[in-house]
Amino acid sequence: MISEQSWADARVLWDYHQMHHELRPCSVAIGLGSHDLGVADAAADLYKHGMAPLIVFTGATSPTTRELMPRGEAVHYRERALELGVPSSAILIEPKARNTGENIRLSRSLLEDAGVHVASVLLISKPYEERRAYATARKLWPEVEIVSASMPMTFDDYVGSIGDPHLVVDMLVGSLQRLLLYPARGFTIIQPVRDEVAVAYKRLCSEGFTSRLVVE
Repeated sequence: MISEQSWADARVLWDYHQMHHELRPCSVAIGLGSHDLGVADAAADLYKHGMAPLIVFTGATSPTTRELMPRGEAVHYRERALELGVPSSAILIEPKARNTGENIRLSRSLLEDAGVHVASVLLISKPYEERRAYATARKLWPEVEIVSASMPMTFDDYVGSIGDPHLVVDMLVGSLQRLLLYPARGFTIIQPVRDEVAVAYKRLCSEGFTSRLVVE
C-alpha cells in the first residue's frame, strides 16, 4: 500500500517534472521514444493544431520496450502518428538513440542532414520527463528555443494508464535523481529544485521507491 504522505509527495514531484510551458508554433517537433505511445498521440495532436510542420520520432529499443515495440520506438511512434492522420511527408525517424542525450544529438544531426533550419523545438516526452528532457536539450542544443510538451494528463490518470502505482512513483523518483546528478556529469543543465521537492524526494527514497535510481 502507498501511504497518503507518499501520494502527496509523488504529486509534488509530478508537478515539478512538468515545465508548464505555453505552447507555441516551433520549427520542428521531436517525440522522444519510450514505452509510452502517448508521446506519439501528443505529437500528432500538436501537428494537427499547427504547432510544428515536421515531426521527428527518435528512439531504438530498450529493455522496457523490446517486446512492446520490437521494430523500435521511433518506428512504432511513426506508425501510430500515421494511424492518427499525420502524413508520412511530415515525419522523419531517428531509430538509433538509446538515451535522452542521443535522442537530442542524433535528431539534431538528422535535421541538419535533411537541410531543415531549426530555430525552435517542440520537445515532446512523457509528462514526468519534461524537465529532464528540457535540461538535456538545453545542454546539447543551447542555440535553439525549447518548448516542452506532453500528453495533458492528471497524475491520477497517468497512474491509471500505467496500471502500476508503485512503478510510477519509482519513475518520478528516478527522474528527479537524474536531474540532481546529471549536471555534474555534463549531461544536463542545472535545474533549481525547491525545498518542498527535495523533501518529498528524500521521503520517497526512505519509503523504498528506489527501483529506478542509478548508481551514484
